[in-house]
Formats: sequence, C-alpha cells, structure tokens
Amino acid sequence: QVQLVESGGGLVQAGDSLRLSCAASGRTFSSYAMGWFRQAPGKEREFVAAIKRSGGNTYYADSVKGRFTISRDNAKNTVYLQMNSLKPEDTAVYYCAASNSRGVVTTAGGDDYWGQGTQVTVSS
Repeated sequence: QVQLVESGGGLVQAGDSLRLSCAASGRTFSSYAMGWFRQAPGKEREFVAAIKRSGGNTYYADSVKGRFTISRDNAKNTVYLQMNSLKPEDTAVYYCAASNSRGVVTTAGGDDYWGQGTQVTVSS
C-alpha cells in the first residue's frame, strides 16, 4: 500500500509555470507506475501525464504535450509535474495516482492509489 500527498498548486497567471510534487510513503515506490490526472469543475477526471516505474518512458495528453513534463526521483519517493506556459484551461484539481499492477497509469484503474489533489488556478 502507498499513500500519496500532492503539493505545489496555486494561483498563477497565463504563461507562468508551476511544479507539482507527489510524495509517496513506503519503501517500494519504484515498483509503482505513476500518473497525473486533473479534474476541472463540472468535468470528468482526465489523464495528464504518466511515467513508468524506471522513469524511462513518459506519456502525455495531447492538450499538455510540449508544455508539461513528468519525472520521478525514486530515491526521494517523489513524482513531479513541471507545468510551463500554463493556460486558463489548465485550471483544475490535479491528482497523482499509483499502480503496482499496471505498467502505465494512463487511465483510472480500480486498484490504483490516489492522492487528495492540489488546486491549480490559471488566470487570464
């Protein structure tokens, strides 16, 4: 079992950058594939970015490709989401998810672990 705590959200202006962090408890972080999702008001939760256990492969939603970068530091039990060139449509609660049963977390799975989320608000 793993517990996830997101941080780094805030209120920024369009064009600014933010880096989100997701700290995981436990000693087996490297055995979890990690993903970032977001949910805007009135919308369904959507995939943002994912990274495999080793960090060698990353995946992005088309809407963030070229602007966001996911990375992980297995020694620090942390996954990051660097968000550049933020747009008002990026406004949402951002969640990290972990799975030790799937190789890639690009969809929400029934046995995934989730953090509590961190709010990102981008003003125009």
